[in-house]
Amino acid sequence: MSTVIQHIETLLVDLPTIRPHKLSMTTMACQTMVIVRMRHSDGIEGLGEGTTIGGLAYGPESPESIKRNIDTYLAPLLVGQPSNNVHQLRARLHRHARGNMIAKSALETALLDAQGKRLGLSVAELLGGARQDHLPVLWTLASGDTAKDIDEAMLRLEQRRHCDFKLKIGANPVDQDVRHVAAIKEALGDRASVRVDVNQAWDESTAVRGIQALQDAGIELIEQPIHAREHAGLVRLANRFNVPMLADEAVQDARDGLDLVCGGFNGAFALKIAKSGGIYGVLELAHVAQAAGIGLYGGTLLEGTIGTAASLHAWATLPEMAWGTEMFGPLLLKDDIVVEPLNYTEFEWNCRKGRGWVSPWMKVN
Repeated sequence: MSTVIQHIETLLVDLPTIRPHKLSMTTMACQTMVIVRMRHSDGIEGLGEGTTIGGLAYGPESPESIKRNIDTYLAPLLVGQPSNNVHQLRARLHRHARGNMIAKSALETALLDAQGKRLGLSVAELLGGARQDHLPVLWTLASGDTAKDIDEAMLRLEQRRHCDFKLKIGANPVDQDVRHVAAIKEALGDRASVRVDVNQAWDESTAVRGIQALQDAGIELIEQPIHAREHAGLVRLANRFNVPMLADEAVQDARDGLDLVCGGFNGAFALKIAKSGGIYGVLELAHVAQAAGIGLYGGTLLEGTIGTAASLHAWATLPEMAWGTEMFGPLLLKDDIVVEPLNYTEFEWNCRKGRGWVSPWMKVN
């Protein structure tokens, strides 16, 4: 008899951040994660996570809607189904439910975790094998205070934990944000790279002025300066400046990636398993980017350890992450739901072998 999915439970878990995390659309002092526990008839439990930023401030899914839609609509599509054909179950979810990509990602990663545990393989091995066992991880400076951000960056450098930094801007007038970023870059000098994330806060004319000033200040990458739907404007900005543009909210899946490439975009893509509906969807986008010569960046929605581990196993299967990763989510939280955290040393994440992507030593508390 084939193994079937017996029960799916969702839990909302609130964890405070180590300091306020200021974005263009909200300031976070707590992260709410949706944890999926998927039990199978062979006794194996797969774990998944669906996490977003700032309730509904960032996108159309909130923690509460993720939990409710899994419980009410998505879990019934999976319970009683055979466990081992992840592709078939993924297709079933997409056929019967539109959108809800974070919720679908949480379920898909729980399926992959269970399959890895069943076969004694990591998820990276399920996907064909890891090409990298070390991935660089940057740190986001988002206190909103220039002096505090400089001190925080200096501490991370001394700890040898991060040597690349991203600044969240867009909540303030552009000139104020540029002064803030330029001061931090000047303080760090050549010791660290500095990038910015505008989180869609500017219109195109403001972006032209802001990007020119940021380029002059030595900033290395500009993430999503204008609205996600303004593909043509993002292409114009990418072609106008030497500093690369990073498409994030503008590139949800492989179709978005193809549209940007065909439109002449020459920047980089931010990959996120949550916005692509899971690992398989995000790897489809990565393959489009690779075929077009677009650089890749491993993005986060500030997931905890479970979601971060799932993302890292996906990134590890790719030949190169030209712009590194920002999989620092667990480090931003005061607590964790696993006994042993991920291994961040020497400015990188170091892969440990295990079954699934939640390794045997990472037991949920």
